[in-house]
Amino acid sequence: MSTVKITPSAASFATSIKHLAGIQLPRLQNTIFSSNSTKFRAPRRAFTVSMAASLDTPLEVCVKQSITTPNKLGDCPFTQRVLLTLEEKHLPYDMKFVDLSNKPDWFLKISPEGKVPLIKLDEKWVPDSDVITQALEEKFPEPPLTTPPEKASVGSKIFPKFVAFLKSKDPSDGTEQALLDELTVFNDYLKENGSFINGNEVSAADLSLGPKLYHLEIALGHFKNWSIPDSLSYVKSYMKSIFSRESFINTRALKEDVIEGWRPKVMG
Repeated sequence: MSTVKITPSAASFATSIKHLAGIQLPRLQNTIFSSNSTKFRAPRRAFTVSMAASLDTPLEVCVKQSITTPNKLGDCPFTQRVLLTLEEKHLPYDMKFVDLSNKPDWFLKISPEGKVPLIKLDEKWVPDSDVITQALEEKFPEPPLTTPPEKASVGSKIFPKFVAFLKSKDPSDGTEQALLDELTVFNDYLKENGSFINGNEVSAADLSLGPKLYHLEIALGHFKNWSIPDSLSYVKSYMKSIFSRESFINTRALKEDVIEGWRPKVMG
């Protein structure tokens, strides 16, 4: 079983220090981390949230292993959503890579359905990205990422429309227009409401939608030579903002993995 330990970077920590009122100041120590033969030195952060459990011990997360590169994160957008939440909350975590084409016994014992993501919280393994992100918000409320209920579903219809268009073999079946319609609705929303779904601050809804738009951009570009029209400028700016965040760069799948992950669905 391959694992990689991740600790919040100094840059990402500094950008959110304003949200950490009431939280014990971080103490720093230099720590060597290694992944196989690759080693790097990073400042390790440890702090206490509302007198809760210390974060000296990374949270264990089971993730899809890359199918193109050993010991790299795979292409699951739901797993990235969980990792983004951990990154934005500056919580250290330990990724346990799982080969989903040959699931090991240790993984099936803790995940009978054989699905990722899976995270260990309070000595219990918790499945499902919806459940995990809500649990993380409750257990580690700072910085807050909650999206107001009336905004939580914004952009949620884009992903199924993308999948339908990607799998379509009939150019006249309306799936492309259906996707464009949803992207246009989202573009208009951003124009009226700000840079992100909840205004000018990233929230949970962005961390859910961002990985799906990443898959959309790569898969449709590769399999259909298609890209979001320049006329949807607010969507394109949104994607650029999300994709350039340090948390996203740290947790994104390789382009090759996204392509190979969608290939069976496209060719099937």
